Amino acid sequence: MTILKRSWQSWLALALILAALATLPLLSAEAPIAYKPIRMFSIFVLTIGATVVSLLSLPPVFVAVTLLVCAHFSTGLLISRLAGNEGMASTAFFLILAANWLLAWRCVSILSELRIRSRAIDSLLRLIIPAIFGAWILILWEAATRGLGIPFIILPPPSAIGARFASSIPTLWADVQQTVFKAVIFGYLVGCASGFAVAILADRIAFFRRGLLPIANLMSALPIIGVAPIMVMWFGFDWQSKAAVVIVMTFFPMLVNTIAGLSAAGSMERDLMRSYASDYWQTLTKLRLPAAMPFIFNALKINSTLALIGAIVAEFFGTPIVGMGFRISTEIGRMNVDMVWAEITVAAIVGSIFYGVVALGERALTFWHPSNRGG
Repeated sequence: MTILKRSWQSWLALALILAALATLPLLSAEAPIAYKPIRMFSIFVLTIGATVVSLLSLPPVFVAVTLLVCAHFSTGLLISRLAGNEGMASTAFFLILAANWLLAWRCVSILSELRIRSRAIDSLLRLIIPAIFGAWILILWEAATRGLGIPFIILPPPSAIGARFASSIPTLWADVQQTVFKAVIFGYLVGCASGFAVAILADRIAFFRRGLLPIANLMSALPIIGVAPIMVMWFGFDWQSKAAVVIVMTFFPMLVNTIAGLSAAGSMERDLMRSYASDYWQTLTKLRLPAAMPFIFNALKINSTLALIGAIVAEFFGTPIVGMGFRISTEIGRMNVDMVWAEITVAAIVGSIFYGVVALGERALTFWHPSNRGG
């Protein structure tokens, strides 16, 4: 039985650690706040310990937990000293950071290979793995901006964005109320409902189907940057014009997807419904609409992101002194880039929640479909 594992991430991490030891210190000599010896000792002990554990033939769960704790705790100790030392990171700093990144990579690889029978633990792993990946995007972002001394006006670090986010919650909440609760939700519901209704009409009347689809394909290619100012002129500067933009953006994806979905039912199933003497509406509600549900939910998911994008862009062309698009346009003019990133973060969170709610609804209503049964 071999004692050491052939893990290229671990061996490369060990080489980087040795290189970091040879190029100490972690910060340049001009750094105003130096690492305390106990902190530097802890960083190297945690990283070396995690590397050694990853190289030994030990239980995978133990190795993964050790890497998860030690590599990330070491990284936290490493980057927490960057505040006040912008642009002072040395080669050793980035070498030890790269070593911890490789150890985190190894941790994710081990977690991905685990075969867990418990559904609860398996669901937890599905959250942990992308969480580690996302955390390292923020870690590398923080280390690059502060360690290399990138001006905050070009790219602020995540810590500065988080601080601005925490201090601006009332303003951000007011923007969400104006953009999401008024314009996005109303426009989304009206746009999707009208697109669905027109699709049913087009399916019922062949003349509408042949005439609407080419127009729908043409209208879906209209640039929002051109539609938004026209809607502002028609409906004013308040949320109604933004809702109109959202309606235009969500109408045609729902129309096209619903028409395609209504054609998804097979000819054998339709013949069976005819043999039961089913009329058009019975066939529609009991066969064709259920078969079209994956297409309809596909349109709903697409529209959940298009609606938010459309409302934010529309606010660039005129809005009251509140709203996510208004805040982004005004704060970028004031060079408050951290506030712009805080608003972008809010938009990403809201969009993810919106998409997730629609996806959960799809899973609940189309549980029978092969895409939701692993088929």
